[in-house]
Amino acid sequence: MGKVTGFMEFERIEEGYAPVPERLKHYKEFVVGLDESQAKVQGARCMDCGTPFCNNGCPVNNIIPDFNDLVYQGDWKNAITVLHSTNNFPEFTGRICPAPCEAACTLNVNDDAVGIKSIEHAIIDKAWAEGWVQPQPARHKTGKKVAVVGSGPAGLAAAQQLARAGHDVTVFEKNDRVGGLLRYGIPDFKMEKSHIDRRVAQMEAEGVVFRTGVLVGAMPAGSKVTNWAKETVSAEQLKSEFDAVLLTGGAEQSRDLPVPGRELDGVHFAMEFLPQQNKVNAGDKFKGQLRADGKHVIVIGGGDTGSDCVGTSNRHGAASVTQFEVMPQPPEQENKPLVWPYWPLKLRTSSSHEEGCVREFAVSTKEFIGKNGKLTGLKTVHVEFKDGKFVEVPGTDKEYKADLVLLAMGFTNPVASVLEAFGVDKDARGNARASTDFTGGYATNVAKVFAAGDMRRGQSLVVWAIREGRQAARAVDEFLMGYSDLPR
Repeated sequence: MGKVTGFMEFERIEEGYAPVPERLKHYKEFVVGLDESQAKVQGARCMDCGTPFCNNGCPVNNIIPDFNDLVYQGDWKNAITVLHSTNNFPEFTGRICPAPCEAACTLNVNDDAVGIKSIEHAIIDKAWAEGWVQPQPARHKTGKKVAVVGSGPAGLAAAQQLARAGHDVTVFEKNDRVGGLLRYGIPDFKMEKSHIDRRVAQMEAEGVVFRTGVLVGAMPAGSKVTNWAKETVSAEQLKSEFDAVLLTGGAEQSRDLPVPGRELDGVHFAMEFLPQQNKVNAGDKFKGQLRADGKHVIVIGGGDTGSDCVGTSNRHGAASVTQFEVMPQPPEQENKPLVWPYWPLKLRTSSSHEEGCVREFAVSTKEFIGKNGKLTGLKTVHVEFKDGKFVEVPGTDKEYKADLVLLAMGFTNPVASVLEAFGVDKDARGNARASTDFTGGYATNVAKVFAAGDMRRGQSLVVWAIREGRQAARAVDEFLMGYSDLPR
């Protein structure tokens, strides 16, 4: 694939970024993608490695060597056909997927991996620009009706596949716009929402009906989960009106930090902070928006959500931004012979970190402190991981000034009330219990009710959500028709 000697002749080319001072002034995307000649060079680096580990490193099993070769040959139209054969939304993954395919690249054993993600990004952007992405309505309708609950990447992928199989699909979303965490969670500077909007337009042309602002079941009292629903439908109503129901909501229950002072004004979940900015960016007026302007911000959690809080706080004009991670600082470079082709543990510095952030590792928060009910700071201690638990390091207590603390420590499970409304069994982590076996895959214990994505597997990546949505669509199609021509 690619050029036989390309990996020896050409270096990896990284996508570029707009300068920090320029990009901090707005919420637009700032990645400078590869041009056609650069993408061709990257495609040329794809080795004829015999066993392309990248295919299995990619959760949707993208046929990576083939589209790399097609880009190298200049056959972009067939490249998008190959890419779309496994991935409904490469414009999402090409922007926000961490690219486990590149970690698994054979070239990555002792060199820089092929820039697979940047090639994928270039293919789909060219496909949209050339008008190659068109609706694909079903030739024949089955007369079967399917309800998809949740419009994140799993729900969208499943809905598109089911509509193309000829079913009448209705997607229910509790918030006012389609997209789930892609819409209200991922900052616009990482992925502008126009990418979602044009996919929604495509899917509507394929027959998918979207009902926004509709909550299925009930939201627990006092829940901090984003919910802008204006009407409610019951689980029983969906089961009676549809031939199958697929639950694809997110793992939206944020992990809390129950330490003294948690109730102080100024301590918030990241998912209270980020969706509000998305809403403002969409042109909505949001009363009481959480802002970081002029504040000393501390983000607790070292993952992608924490990084998103860092980037958003910097754009607000925070006085300072500090990010805590309870785990020790990982190595800057992984031991490739030891970990390849698996996802390596190493220090990852995001574009948001580069915009301004102090990162502290092996730090545990002991207490939030405040005055007159308002947060003024917090107390921490360094920790070590011994005998399976974190142990405080004596003499490392420290106090930080803070006006705003954002809890970004991940998500524990989907909102339990949705599963309880359908009577769906839960696993030990509170997710929907549903097997992924090919026989009866994604089916729950409740007749004609299926579950996929984060609601079934727990907090995960957008590319895993797309995979599960596609596979669940096949399972639902097979349940309704007795067979399925949809890909596994």
